[in-house]
Amino acid sequence: MTQTIAPRVRTLVLLLLTAACALLAGAGPASAHAAVTGSDPGQGTVVDKAPARISLTFSEQVALSDDSLRVLDPEGKRVDTGKPANVSGTTYAVPLHSGLPDGTYTVAYQVVSADSHPVAGAYTFSIGAPSKTSVSVSGQSADDGVVGWLYGFGRYVSYAGFIVMAGGAAFVLACWRRGSGVRPVQRFVVSGWVALTAATLALLLLRGSFTGSGKVSDIFDLSLLGQVLQTKSGAALVSRLLLLAAAALFIAVLFGAYDKREDAQEKRDLTFGLSIGGIVVAAGLAASWAMSEHASVGLQADIAMPVDVLHLLAVAAWLGGLGALLVALYGAPADTPLDTAAVHRFSRLAFGSVLALIATGTYQSWRQLGSWSAFTDTRYGQLLLAKIALAVVLVGVAWTSRRWTGRLADTAPVEAAAVREKERVGAGADSAAAGDEVDASDAREGDTGPDTGTGERPGSEPADSERAAQLARQQAARDAARHKRMRDADPNRFGLRRSVLAEAGIAVVLLAVTTVLTQTEPGRTEQEAQAATSSAASSTADTGASGALTLNMPFDTGGEDGKGIVTIDIDPARVGDNEMHVYVERPNGRAFDIPEVKVAFTLETKDIGPLPVVPDHIATGHWSANGVQIPMAGDWKVDVTVRTSDIDEVTVSKNAQIG
Repeated sequence: MTQTIAPRVRTLVLLLLTAACALLAGAGPASAHAAVTGSDPGQGTVVDKAPARISLTFSEQVALSDDSLRVLDPEGKRVDTGKPANVSGTTYAVPLHSGLPDGTYTVAYQVVSADSHPVAGAYTFSIGAPSKTSVSVSGQSADDGVVGWLYGFGRYVSYAGFIVMAGGAAFVLACWRRGSGVRPVQRFVVSGWVALTAATLALLLLRGSFTGSGKVSDIFDLSLLGQVLQTKSGAALVSRLLLLAAAALFIAVLFGAYDKREDAQEKRDLTFGLSIGGIVVAAGLAASWAMSEHASVGLQADIAMPVDVLHLLAVAAWLGGLGALLVALYGAPADTPLDTAAVHRFSRLAFGSVLALIATGTYQSWRQLGSWSAFTDTRYGQLLLAKIALAVVLVGVAWTSRRWTGRLADTAPVEAAAVREKERVGAGADSAAAGDEVDASDAREGDTGPDTGTGERPGSEPADSERAAQLARQQAARDAARHKRMRDADPNRFGLRRSVLAEAGIAVVLLAVTTVLTQTEPGRTEQEAQAATSSAASSTADTGASGALTLNMPFDTGGEDGKGIVTIDIDPARVGDNEMHVYVERPNGRAFDIPEVKVAFTLETKDIGPLPVVPDHIATGHWSANGVQIPMAGDWKVDVTVRTSDIDEVTVSKNAQIG
C-alpha cells in the first residue's frame, strides 16, 4: 500500500508547488507601500517659467539613492543637478539647471519605502507649452522582470524554510522526542535550515538590483551590496544569517547529543534548555521580518512588531509541525513508530497555534485595512480574503484530522496488543523454522564433511556464526515488513495520513498567498494615498496650479479696419475668484486699441448667466478685470463683444471647461 501511495504523494506535492509558483509569478510587481501624494510642479501642469527644483511628497518616509529623482528634457537628457534630498517631512526635492527651454519634461522617481519595498513611477509637466517628448513614461515603472520574480521566489523559500525548520524542531521537542533519532525527520528540519540560509544569501545579493535598476548583471555588484548592508533590510538579512549560525548549533545538539542522551533526568534538563534556546532563536529569526517590513511602520508599530513575531511563530508551530507529522506518518521506521500520544500532543499544539493566529491575524487585519470597504476595494483586502478562505478550509481539514486522531487513540490499546501477539507468534514460528533449517543443513554437511575426532568439522564455527547472523538479519527484515504492513493496514492511521496530506497541500498554497500579501501595499495606506492624491488634485484645481485658460477668437466687425484676434486669459480658471486679461491684436500681430470690449459667461446646462464682465483698459490692446466670479464648475460659454467704431461691433463665442 505504501508503494502505491508514495508516488501519489510526490505528484501532489509537485502540483501544489507548481500552483504556488504560479501564484508568485502572477503576483505582478510589488505594489508601492509609499505613494506620491503631491508634486511641484504638479502632474500635467504648464508653468510660465522653469522651476528651480522639482519636489515630490510621499505618504511616508522613503529612502533615496543618487538616482532616486531624475528629470528628463523632451530629448531624454537629464536636467537635474546634485543629489535628491529631504526638504521637509515626507517631501523630497532635486535642483534643476537654470534657464530650461520650453517643452514637456518627465520626472521619474524610484525610492524605497519605509517597509523595504521599492516604489517607482513617473509623470510629466511642461514649461511654456506642451511639446513632443521621446521619453516613455510607462517605461519608468518598477522592474518586475527576472530579478523581481527571483526576489519574490526567494521570499517564499525563506518563509517556507523558517516554517519547516522551526516547526519541525518544535514538533520533536514538544510532541515526539523519539523523533530526534528518525532520519526522515532530521532531513526535514535540516532542509528547512538549508533553504532559509540559501534564500537569505540570495535575497542579500538580489536586494540592490531589486530596489535599483532591476538588471541581472547588477546582482553581483559589490558596490550595490555595500549600499544594501547600510539599509534596514540589509541589516535584517545579516542578522538573520547570524541567527542561522545559532540555529545550526541548536539542530546539531538536537539530533546529536540529545538523541544519544539516555539518562531521564539529564534528557529532561536538556529538553528544557533546548526549548528555551529554540524559542529565543526562532523569535529572533521572526523579528528579522517584523523589524524590516509591514509591522515596522505605520500605526502602532511598537505593538505590531511583537504581534507579528507571535504570528510567525504560531504559523511555524502549526504548519511546520504539520509537515513533520506528515513525514513521520509516511517515513517513520518500524522500530521507531509514531505513537498516538505524539499525534495527540501535536493536535493540542496546533489548536493553540490556531487560536494565536486568529487573535494576531485579527489585529493585523484591522491595522492594515482600517475599514470594511478595504476588503473589497483594495488588492491587499482581496488577497487577505483569499488567505482567510484558505485558512478556514485548512482548519476544517484539521478538524477532520482531530477526529481521526481520536479514533486512533481509542483503538490504539487493542491494536497494540494484537500487534504484539502477532509478532510473538510469528517470531516463534520463524525461529522454529530457522532452527529446523540449521539442523537440516548440519545433517547434510555431516554426511560428507571430514571428522576431526572431536565431533566438530574444521571451520564449522565461523560458518555457523555467519549463517546465524544472516538469518537474524532476514528475520529482522521480515519483522519490520510485517509491522509496516499491519501499521499501514490500520484504517484510522490511513485516514489520518490522507487528511494531514490535504492539510499540507493547502498550507503550501496558503504560504504562497501570504508571500504575495507581504509584497502588496496595505489597504489602509492605499486608501489614505488615494484620498491624499484626490485632495491634492482638488487643491490643485482650487488654487489654479493647472495654469491659466487661454481662448483665441478671430473677429470681423464688418467695417473698415474691423478684423482682428481677441485673446482671453482666465487665471486660474477655477470656481471662485479669477483674474481675466483681454488682448486684442490686428491680423499682423500688432496691438489693436478699440473703443470697447465686453465679456459674458453662460453655463447653459444649469441656466446660469449670462454673467457680464466689463474689463478695465490697461494699455494699448490690453484690458483686465479682477475678482471675476465663476460660481460653478462646468462647460462655460464665453461671449466676447468687440466694438471697433461707434456702429461696428460683433460678438464671438467659445466654450471652455472652467473649474
